[in-house]
Amino acid sequence: MNTEILGIIAIFVLTILLAIPLGKYIGKIFNYEKTWLDKIFNPLDKLFFKFGGIDANKQMNWKQHLVALLTINFIWFLLSMFVLTNMSWLPLNPDHNPSMSGDLAFNTTISFISNTNLQHYSGETGMSYLGQLVVMLFQFISAGCGIAAAGVVFVAMKNKTTSELGNFYSFFVRSCTRILLPLSLIVAVILAFSGTPMTFKGKDTMITLQGDTVQVSRGPAAAFTAIKQIGTNGGGFFGVNSAHPFENPTYFTNIVENIAIILIPIAIIFSLGYVLKRKRLAWTIFAVMIVGMLCLLIPTIISEMHGNPAIAKMGIEQNMGSMEGKEVRFGSAASANWAIYTTVTSNGSVNAMHDSLTPISGLCAMLGMMVNAFFGGVGVGFLNFYIFIILAVFISGLMVGRTPEFLGKKVEAKEMKIAMIIALLHPFLILVGTAIASHVYTGNPANYAAWLNNPGFHGFSEMLYEFTSSSANNGSGFEGLGDNTHFWNIACGIVMLLGRYLPIIGPIAIAGILANKKYVPESAGTLKTDTGTFGLMVFAVITIVAALSFFPALSLGPIAEHLSIK
Repeated sequence: MNTEILGIIAIFVLTILLAIPLGKYIGKIFNYEKTWLDKIFNPLDKLFFKFGGIDANKQMNWKQHLVALLTINFIWFLLSMFVLTNMSWLPLNPDHNPSMSGDLAFNTTISFISNTNLQHYSGETGMSYLGQLVVMLFQFISAGCGIAAAGVVFVAMKNKTTSELGNFYSFFVRSCTRILLPLSLIVAVILAFSGTPMTFKGKDTMITLQGDTVQVSRGPAAAFTAIKQIGTNGGGFFGVNSAHPFENPTYFTNIVENIAIILIPIAIIFSLGYVLKRKRLAWTIFAVMIVGMLCLLIPTIISEMHGNPAIAKMGIEQNMGSMEGKEVRFGSAASANWAIYTTVTSNGSVNAMHDSLTPISGLCAMLGMMVNAFFGGVGVGFLNFYIFIILAVFISGLMVGRTPEFLGKKVEAKEMKIAMIIALLHPFLILVGTAIASHVYTGNPANYAAWLNNPGFHGFSEMLYEFTSSSANNGSGFEGLGDNTHFWNIACGIVMLLGRYLPIIGPIAIAGILANKKYVPESAGTLKTDTGTFGLMVFAVITIVAALSFFPALSLGPIAEHLSIK
């Protein structure tokens, strides 16, 4: 078997083997069971709660959880805007990088507090070290918010009838200290010992193999890169992200970072089974997600390993596959694997340039974000999937002539209205945003050179990808798009804002409403949600509601591009 394929299989198997025990550990954290890290982090947690004036034992209903989440995110927004617009005179700026403009700071701030990490700037020249540290902080706390939100929904699903769903601040702090911090520390140490810089010194003078003297940027990249992967953040310390040899020096670090991308999103599913004591339900959800991911992963690997048809027509051999925009130290298969891992989650980091993917691969990468329910970001990935579970339960109930029920709670009109709004929000943001961008582009000749280097099918794909990435809180891009403009900074900022918080508000609201309802014991006529049949139903709902909504837009972009070079 091809060694590249063996590497991909090894990454997949290792991830599953690590995710199962990690899922149990996360479940214990949600259940407030004793873990071996309590002796270390209990005093630290108490210090945070005392400093913040927080009673971590106070129970909250679902509305109070949302108020807490939105309030602290607004405070982080103000802090980030101040730092990013004043970096030039603030400390930790040895390379004298300038402050950001208001619109770019707006985009960057929303990007990092929303766990998107879309970057309309180049990290080594667009940020001071202080700015990098601030957004590194947001990579922890935005991921912590996502895990805390999942914890709230888990508690609501677990209890029979209650309005008390735990304490948001407690879930949030425990997620950061007991999950994100230890895992990030392990990955950061591995990266630092593998050659990733970890310093606050400025640029260093180096001599290239050609004998040229160059100034090379460095910084606290090992710590930054670790949490960018573990927290499904994806924001790169350097402009080309994990294609940069400092962020991702070797094939070994590529494996480590690849596993880190999807480890917690998979573990969260197994933690659900532990919290609810319904392992079959967890495995059913996992099966649906993994089948969906493989439907995107396999065509992408095949397409990239077979090379670009347009180059093949020129009589040029592509023994290594399609290598445009890829690093030789990784190869086409490992780059294709990363592209799907990073887009089925809300990670968005890259080890190759997605703008150079073959059309089929670009299509699959976009579909991973358009569906936005196959693992997704830490915590919020399950929340997106939860919406499709509610839809599938309702449709299935109507098909058999019974009142839809999920975990002993009747799913009625109110929950369905919320679920449909959230399910339709994602395609609305992407398709409307792309339509407006297309109109603005064609209506203003000045945009031709400023926005797209590749007008036509691929140029449309670049705009479609940008809004898809923003709405899915992914952050990757087809970087042929000139995106550091007022239009793209403001438009993507708004889409990221709506695409992050409404899909959190909706599932928490549904879970909270269901938790308040009277528990109905299961009977012989109860729809089983932990079977292969129900898994197929959920997969069908995802395909119809999510994937097919984008077919017309995809036909104008990657599908048309594929047919034009075939």
